[in-house]
Amino acid sequence: MGIRFIKISVVYFVIGVCMGMYMSMTEKFDLTPVHVHVNLLGWVSMALAGLIYAVYPSAAETGLAKVHFWLHNIALPVMMIALACLVSGVESAGPFIAIGGTLLVLAIILFAINILKNVKS
Repeated sequence: MGIRFIKISVVYFVIGVCMGMYMSMTEKFDLTPVHVHVNLLGWVSMALAGLIYAVYPSAAETGLAKVHFWLHNIALPVMMIALACLVSGVESAGPFIAIGGTLLVLAIILFAINILKNVKS
């Protein structure tokens, strides 16, 4: 699972950097919240989870790790697309941000449980 997290994290990194480049070239910064969340929750958080799972394979081999991976990667795009819509004026996107955000928090809680339960010295 560590390698999967690391590989998908660089996809989010490319997306976040391209968004930042687009915003700076157009001088339109409406998508800043999306850019920041993609970089933090996509690139940084997933890369760190991948490194932790690589160092602690006992945690990476659990069902919790698999659920964390899939839930994180379903929730984050839902939340980011909805957030992009909301800042672009689509007010009906709000509930989708809440759904994606709630699922993402759940994924992170599962990650924390997995680490606390399966990472030992």
